[in-house]
Amino acid sequence: MTKLYDLIAANPQLEYVDAATGQHFGVSDLTHTLDLEPQHGLAFLYLDNSIAAIEALLNFLDSPFTIALLSPKLNIAYKQQLEQLYRPCYIYDPSRTAVEGFEATVRLFKNTVQAGYSIHPDIKVLLSTSGTTGSPKFVKLSEDNLVQNALSIIDYLPIQHHDVTPLTLPVFYSYGLSVFTTNSIAGGQVVCTSRDVVQKEFWEDFNRYGYTSVAGVPYVYEMLHRIGFCKKEYASLRYMTQAGGRLSPVLAKTFGEYMAVRDKRFYIMYGQTEATARMAYLPPEALLSKAGSIGIPVKNGRFDISPDTQELVYTGPNVFGGYATGTADLQTFDHHPVLYTGDMAEKDADGYYYITGRMKRFVKLFGTRVNLDEVEAILKNTLNGGTVACIGVEDKYLLVQHLGALDSSAIKQLLSEKLQLHVSVFRIQQVDEFLLTPNGKVDYTAMQQMGLAEKV
Repeated sequence: MTKLYDLIAANPQLEYVDAATGQHFGVSDLTHTLDLEPQHGLAFLYLDNSIAAIEALLNFLDSPFTIALLSPKLNIAYKQQLEQLYRPCYIYDPSRTAVEGFEATVRLFKNTVQAGYSIHPDIKVLLSTSGTTGSPKFVKLSEDNLVQNALSIIDYLPIQHHDVTPLTLPVFYSYGLSVFTTNSIAGGQVVCTSRDVVQKEFWEDFNRYGYTSVAGVPYVYEMLHRIGFCKKEYASLRYMTQAGGRLSPVLAKTFGEYMAVRDKRFYIMYGQTEATARMAYLPPEALLSKAGSIGIPVKNGRFDISPDTQELVYTGPNVFGGYATGTADLQTFDHHPVLYTGDMAEKDADGYYYITGRMKRFVKLFGTRVNLDEVEAILKNTLNGGTVACIGVEDKYLLVQHLGALDSSAIKQLLSEKLQLHVSVFRIQQVDEFLLTPNGKVDYTAMQQMGLAEKV
């Protein structure tokens, strides 16, 4: 079986650039630099997009270890809970100087006690299903999942060996990880940076290095639009990609037209962590004629629509091997390549797919998927069982309804700290009673309709 690291190492043009210093590194400069034990175990990597984080990632990709990729901004209490539950062999987390039960080595913390459980050999990467709430639930991905996902993306994106690609999305996020893997395999220079599009330093780097592509979730494109991106010219830019939630039709048209008249390409894509990232893309030439579509399946992928529920069902070699909520789940890997997406869809006469609704209780805010049930649990625990209900409104904001008098500012601040999201994405609403279904449960569908109506 082909390993992801081997494909990366086989790219002779590949260089990693440290945006902070301007230094260039080959793959060989960034591997075999950590003194890892030659064993199969679990490692927790809290990764930003710095050159040091990419070095740690490459070291562990070229090792027998299973690696959990996590946000370095995760609340410290959540970090400790996860580490107590999974008992990893190694932890990479530059934000801490000590971890209880671990000894500090060069840039790593090593567990002083053997984990005492086995891990299925096919599990290579664990990605969080929430990213922010500290849920112990991970998506289990194999080497083949990672490789097949990367190759399917390379099949349609115009990645070239002279490209200069910034890591503008976190590599612990499936979309950001796919930008890293695809450009490491087929690209040229990968610029390691944690700067974002609203910082002037990002644009200084853009001009200094000559970025050839930009990847972003809807919020990134909203920010680009706000700062006047489409009023300027970018000679080095060849294409842009968007995923991580639905982009507004107005912005899709704006960026699509901007890129098209300059003979550049704008790709709208659809995916989920459970598919290692990518399931579909909208060819740039169809962006205006198929407005609102998620496009067509990636190479070696297939869509079906359930006749009973209209749920979109994906089949492909990049489908995950199940969830892990504890160490017992790390002993199995399900090789069933079918994913029930939780999205409802329809297909037009030309074979293009359109999402018509969402069956699951998630919302994507700034490209981060947030489990609404987990948010409710956080609030109920903090409020000592207080009655709350949460919905997401068009992946734009999270609406919290509550009974009784509560401090709305305090709730917003709590959620901002717990989820690492800006307070502006939260709406707090006091109600006299909840809308209920006939069987006495909270009627989230009615809440959703009310939230949309109020938004209008």
